[in-house]
Amino acid sequence: MKKRIIVATVIASLTAAIALTTTAQTASAATSCSAGSLGTLVKGTITIGTDNPAYSPWFDSNTPSNGKGFESAVAYSVAKQLGYSKSKVKWVKASFNSVIQPGKKAFDFDINEVSITPERAKAVDFSSGYYDVAQAIVTIKTSKIANAKSIKDLANAKLGAAVGTTSYATINDVIKPKPKAAVYDTNDVATQALINGQIDGLVLDLPTAFYVANAALKNGVIVGQFAPKSGSEQFGLVLTKGSGISACVSKAVDSLRTKGTLKAIAKKWLASSAGAPVLK
Repeated sequence: MKKRIIVATVIASLTAAIALTTTAQTASAATSCSAGSLGTLVKGTITIGTDNPAYSPWFDSNTPSNGKGFESAVAYSVAKQLGYSKSKVKWVKASFNSVIQPGKKAFDFDINEVSITPERAKAVDFSSGYYDVAQAIVTIKTSKIANAKSIKDLANAKLGAAVGTTSYATINDVIKPKPKAAVYDTNDVATQALINGQIDGLVLDLPTAFYVANAALKNGVIVGQFAPKSGSEQFGLVLTKGSGISACVSKAVDSLRTKGTLKAIAKKWLASSAGAPVLK
């Protein structure tokens, strides 16, 4: 009987110790991710980097600090989640190429449509993905599909995409038009085919679609976008490799995703305002 009592006492003591340790770790994690304890470049301030110029619809009027545009809104939401008000956010310029190179950064995190890849992750830290890259369809205003409102409206469209891309798979697996999809070696060749009238529309990832519609085409328009699939390409916030705040930044992004904040920001700035509705 005494042995049983001793064993039970030991087990109870161990259980209590484990519970106390877990509680302490949870409290520590919560404390370490509060604004006052984050090891940012400047105490009490969070410094965010992005490229210059900063293009629409990711930013507005080349002014990241105005809170307008998808990535500006995301950046301020992450900062707020970490405990930093808008007045405690500082923006710095950082070219895309400099951001993905190894070495210490002049920002706490950067937001600039940087896709998360294993190769880049060797040089920098990434947060959890804040944007799942969608596919979109681009055409010109005079095209027969310019006013399409649904996937069904694309049934008779001749569509094209670059070979071996998610865009090409989207035509065959999601849109499923009656005419066989045209395949091209590069997006540039596919864009020229659209200009030449050889295809009715071109499928691209949404960021590229914005560029092609606004810069490569005369009277270009984005017909719409398609809901991204699970496991698709993602954009992540970039931090110095081994940054002490990487885990906290990811935690903030995860929280915004769980609460639906990221989805709401995308709907506002990448669908409604940007004229790229989700086609169903």
